[in-house]
Amino acid sequence: MTAMRYLRLALVVLATLMQPSTLGAHEASLGVLEFREVRPGAFIGRWTMEPSIGAGRIDLRVPPHCFLRLPEMNCGQKGLVGSITITNLGANMSAVLIKVIPIAGEPRSYTISTANPVVSVLGTDAPTLEAWIELAKTYVNYGIDHILLGADHLLFVLGLIWIVGGGWRLVKTITAFTIGHSASLAAAAFGLIGVPERPLNACIALSIAFVGVEIVKQQRGTMGITARYPWAVAFTFGLVHGIGFASALAGLGLERSLLPAALLFFNIGVEIGQLAFVLLVLALIWAHRRLDAVVPRWGEALPAYAIGSVSMFWFFGRLVRVFAAI
Repeated sequence: MTAMRYLRLALVVLATLMQPSTLGAHEASLGVLEFREVRPGAFIGRWTMEPSIGAGRIDLRVPPHCFLRLPEMNCGQKGLVGSITITNLGANMSAVLIKVIPIAGEPRSYTISTANPVVSVLGTDAPTLEAWIELAKTYVNYGIDHILLGADHLLFVLGLIWIVGGGWRLVKTITAFTIGHSASLAAAAFGLIGVPERPLNACIALSIAFVGVEIVKQQRGTMGITARYPWAVAFTFGLVHGIGFASALAGLGLERSLLPAALLFFNIGVEIGQLAFVLLVLALIWAHRRLDAVVPRWGEALPAYAIGSVSMFWFFGRLVRVFAAI
């Protein structure tokens, strides 16, 4: 029980730090910059999705042999091949999608994020080993960013840890959650299933509220469905969260040939971020056991109600967005 008290204290701090800006925690803010080739080596560049207001001045750098003065860019006979760098994305922009539309050949897409501000633009030939390494770096980092900035997902995982505790039950529960969101992420990314993003985000908020209710039941001595079958609950809601993850990839416009690799690397990044968060929470539990810190009795119920309050705040806010879009 002493370990759970520290976890409750950590949850109170986490809930307190949450701001209304996390209302759309799974909604990635993207800018899309399109370069359309009008003659060999000459391009017209334009923002098809403008950078967010909070992004500040975007610092865009193209390969040295290219001359850029938007909307025009001239790369000569060599073409648009080399490194593109974007810095100063700002706190409100998670990534910029670079779309290159050549005169001949398939359009290509590249993603730049704050964690990986440089991408290597390919020519019309097949991707090289360097290009695959660049793709891996980009999407692993993008997956890590997405999960660690997704306060709703982390709050749900924290609720699961609180109910389940440690040991093999936690391993099974987190594994079931991983399988669930990985399966639905893949299905949604390939277009096998589709759910409107705004209603989905409202459902994700409700999944957190459900966990909050289950915690209250456990505190009152009642075994809820999550305490009895944690892996089943984790898998079921993992399916919902996975479709939410897919929304982060949906706006990137990746060519289909690169989608399986991008999906794999993105999912690896998500799992790395999730594992890091779980290990951090377990480390806090271990530290509490060593310190034997005590939380006042009146504060024991606060985290469960904090989860419920925050998740319902998200739910009603997202529900307003759903009706506003009708």
